[in-house]
Amino acid sequence: MEGSRTGLVGSPLMATFAHAKSTPNKFLPAIHTMTSSYKNRFPYYPLAHCSSLPWMPSTYYKTAAINPTMAPSSSDSRELTSSTKLPPISNQTTLCTRYTPDDWCKSNRSSYKESATSQRDAEHLRADTTRLIQEKCHQTNKNQQESTKNLGERVQDIGFWKSELCCELDKMVGETNALMEVKRGLERALAQTEAPLQVAQECLLHREKRLGIDLVHDEVEEQLLAEINVIRSCQERMRQILQKAKGQLKSNRAAQHEVERDLANKQTAHSIDQKCHQLRNTSDGISYYQGVEKVDDTISVPESWAKFTDANILLSQRERAASAELRDNIQTLLEVTGNEMRRQFNEANVAFANRVAETANAKSKIQAHLAKTLKEIFQIETSIEAIRKTIRDQEPALKVAQTRLEERTRRPDVELCRDAAQLRLVSEVHELDKTIQVLQKQLRDTQDRLQVLVDIKSVLEHDLAIKANSLFIDREKCLGMRKSFPSTMRLLGCG
Repeated sequence: MEGSRTGLVGSPLMATFAHAKSTPNKFLPAIHTMTSSYKNRFPYYPLAHCSSLPWMPSTYYKTAAINPTMAPSSSDSRELTSSTKLPPISNQTTLCTRYTPDDWCKSNRSSYKESATSQRDAEHLRADTTRLIQEKCHQTNKNQQESTKNLGERVQDIGFWKSELCCELDKMVGETNALMEVKRGLERALAQTEAPLQVAQECLLHREKRLGIDLVHDEVEEQLLAEINVIRSCQERMRQILQKAKGQLKSNRAAQHEVERDLANKQTAHSIDQKCHQLRNTSDGISYYQGVEKVDDTISVPESWAKFTDANILLSQRERAASAELRDNIQTLLEVTGNEMRRQFNEANVAFANRVAETANAKSKIQAHLAKTLKEIFQIETSIEAIRKTIRDQEPALKVAQTRLEERTRRPDVELCRDAAQLRLVSEVHELDKTIQVLQKQLRDTQDRLQVLVDIKSVLEHDLAIKANSLFIDREKCLGMRKSFPSTMRLLGCG
């Protein structure tokens, strides 16, 4: 008997036999089928005492209950003859046998042959069954090992991406915190610019209280206006980049939320797959779930799954890079704006110092001119008094000369002579009149000059008051408010 085994791994190996036989559809035929195969050949008498034997199969086969009888011996012939009643023999044909010895031998050989064939088929069936059991057990173990291996690889993949997400999440949290700190520093720096702006505006308002000619659009006013423009320009740039920082913080939080959600899903999946990876045939909690293999609620494949997480990480990295660049821009802007405001503040202070020096110099000059004017007024007043005294001194002499002429007009007749005395008296009167006129004219001129000096004195005193007021505004009020400027650290938002 020869046989050949062919087949793939996991499929039962069928045997080819030399003897032709009917191949059943299944390895183990149904009980009713096997029963019908021998029910009509031999009478079936089940034995109750044989059904409990351990070596006899009780599932598919039953023992044939046939009780053979022994040939009667000589001693028992009488009992047999007496107990057995033979049928009546009517004629000779009734005792003739139905089959010949050859038929009997052929029947026996056929039974032997069929029995041997059935035994061989049963042996082959047992061998195929054993082989099938081994193959299926091996295939089951192999499939389970492959599933366990795949689950282990999946756990490693999830662990790898989980570690990447954790690393990226830590970096994003750190970057968000750093950006928030820079944003708070920017807000502090923006608040620090309000004080210099208010000081510059108050200086302009105070300088509007200058009087007269000192209410001039000078370099100090130009520098103050420039300082206000510089501060407002810096504030506007700070507000713009502050809005960018707020938007970047929203983007950072959105990317961080995606990473956190992906990480939470990864942690849940990692816990589930790790639990599945640790399940064994002897584990607790395993059970049947009919039809679960038909449920397919997956929404991704390994490529899209990895691409999703990689996209989240790339998005977070891009937002981190943009946030870091924005932080550098904020630091640079704070340095630039701080330098611009401080430089303009110093230039305005220099203009104030120069203007105060100019005003003080003008005030000192006015004071010098005022002192000279006062001295000159005093001298002019002295001269006026001297002229008046001189005029008063001329009056008696004029009276004497005129009295003499009036008395000589009473001379009689020819005595009224134009003599030298008469001529001298007349000349004396004329000279006295002329002298008094000259003195009076000089008195008027001196009085006019005195009035001019008095006017100049008033102007100088007014100018002096104006300069004093300007000095008080620029030196006391304005420069008093501008003694301090926010430090560099405060303008950088560190204070």
